[in-house]
Amino acid sequence: MQYYLDIVVRLVLACLLGGIIGFEREHGNRPAGFRTHILVCVGSALAMVTSEYIFNVFSSRVSLDPARLGAQVISGIGFLGAGTIVRKGFNVKGLTTAASLWAVACVGLAAGIGFYEGAVIATILIYITLMLLKKLEKKISIRKQYMSIIVEAANTPEIVYELTDVFSRYDVLIRNIEQFNRDNAGGDILVKFFIKPPHAFSLEDIEQDLRKIEGVWKVYEE
Repeated sequence: MQYYLDIVVRLVLACLLGGIIGFEREHGNRPAGFRTHILVCVGSALAMVTSEYIFNVFSSRVSLDPARLGAQVISGIGFLGAGTIVRKGFNVKGLTTAASLWAVACVGLAAGIGFYEGAVIATILIYITLMLLKKLEKKISIRKQYMSIIVEAANTPEIVYELTDVFSRYDVLIRNIEQFNRDNAGGDILVKFFIKPPHAFSLEDIEQDLRKIEGVWKVYEE
């Protein structure tokens, strides 16, 4: 009876701890939220409980590693985390949610094997990281964001070089350049610049200088 009570405690604890992390993700309207984190955490805990059960039952007959199922959870959770990662231009979203899924899987493993202290402490640290360090991360990364500028212009051999020269004068780092042909009689092109703005950045001044170039019809930010 005590054994089954211990199993219930482990699985319920995994449910609660996973729900705490999932609540924070759900509150931020992330791809993997409340229920997803609970399922991952409880599933990981069940894998560890099952592994321990198999070891207790069959260890006298054959050599077994009780951590084998847990190791598969840690490596296998990547498929779920990958589904939360979305790339938009040069900005990648969902990495934190993917990391929280992996971390909550480890919390579930700890709860499943009965390492309650580690599971609880890790949950507290994960929650603090997601909640309290979010503002600090935004302040640090605010200058690291890439943006895209699209220029509609005539299709001339020198147009891209002239556009690039304007960005260079403002010390703007050009990460990538994409060129598309427009479906019109004039044969115009769309030039898309992925840029990283410097600290002293004036988008209005750059757009104004880009429009001064002969053959440039339109400049706008995506």
